[in-house]
Amino acid sequence: MRHLQIAEWGVLPYLVLVLFVAGTAWRYHYDRFGLTTRSSQLHESRLLSVGGPVFHFGLLFVIAGHVVGMLVPEGVTERLHVPESAYRLNALLVGGLAGLATVIGLAILLWRRLGVPAVRRATSRSDGVLYPVLGTVLLAGLWTTLVGSATSAYDYRLGVSVWFRSLFTLQPNVPAMAHAPLVFQLHTMLGMALFTLWPFSRLVHAFAAPVGYLLRPYIVYRSRGGNTPADHGATR
Repeated sequence: MRHLQIAEWGVLPYLVLVLFVAGTAWRYHYDRFGLTTRSSQLHESRLLSVGGPVFHFGLLFVIAGHVVGMLVPEGVTERLHVPESAYRLNALLVGGLAGLATVIGLAILLWRRLGVPAVRRATSRSDGVLYPVLGTVLLAGLWTTLVGSATSAYDYRLGVSVWFRSLFTLQPNVPAMAHAPLVFQLHTMLGMALFTLWPFSRLVHAFAAPVGYLLRPYIVYRSRGGNTPADHGATR
């Protein structure tokens, strides 16, 4: 059992990281123009215009919550005089609503993908693996948020977070994760499976997000009119 725990929580995370980095580099080198979501907006846009924003904005808050919960030690919030009850309430409300929004957004997108024939035909084999894993990760994460915030039975900041931060020191605290409740272990294991699939699925489009578009200078259009002052506008 001890060797299995070391393999799961002391070795597997690094293997996932190597596969994630190497797979992303391979995908960028051999399929640079394939780093997209393979948009199906032309087939159907009404459900996409609702499910897409709900899913993505909810996911941004979920990621932010993971960053705070995993990387910020409990001692920091104590030094900032943030009561434990206030921290748990904030995690329950903000994290719970963000997780619920992400699940609802994904459910709308899945309903669209399965219910619209043209979109269903555009579904790849990797999608058939990705969506069940992603949905299970989100549901398990939502459950851990409710369990970890609504009750005091387990404090993930003294267990899962300690294990996660220990990975960066190359000295993984295996017992901290091995003694976590099963739902936390399941969420973590599914999360690693998701990162393993990441480079080989549509999730890789996150690395092709047009962030530089926001910083581009305006493109000024001027009229070729004769004697009248040129009408001009600006757009990105």
